[in-house]
Amino acid sequence: QVQLVESGGGLVQAGGSLRLSCAASGRSVSTYTMGWFRQGPGKEREFVARINWRGGSTNYAYAVKGRFTISRDNAKRTVYLQMDSLKPQDTARYYCASGLVGGTDVRGYELWGQGTQVTVSS
Repeated sequence: QVQLVESGGGLVQAGGSLRLSCAASGRSVSTYTMGWFRQGPGKEREFVARINWRGGSTNYAYAVKGRFTISRDNAKRTVYLQMDSLKPQDTARYYCASGLVGGTDVRGYELWGQGTQVTVSS
């Protein structure tokens, strides 16, 4: 089974940028969809972005489209989330996930990382 470890979170001012990383270990993830989800205070875990390892196709939540960019490095088996123009409402714990089905629902992912905190001050 693949293990996922997120990193890169932190505290930034509104308008700033962060780059999150999700390192995968274990078996190949080339046939899986990798997704980023986030969970803010008192909120449900919500979809942020996803990328298919094999083809590289991407999809974004409307709230982050145009500001966030998901990418992957097959050689490093790492997926990234470049977050620009951050807003206070982006404050959440961000989770990396891997799934065979993928999509925008948490039920499409069977493997999850521990998360990394992103806090955006106003």
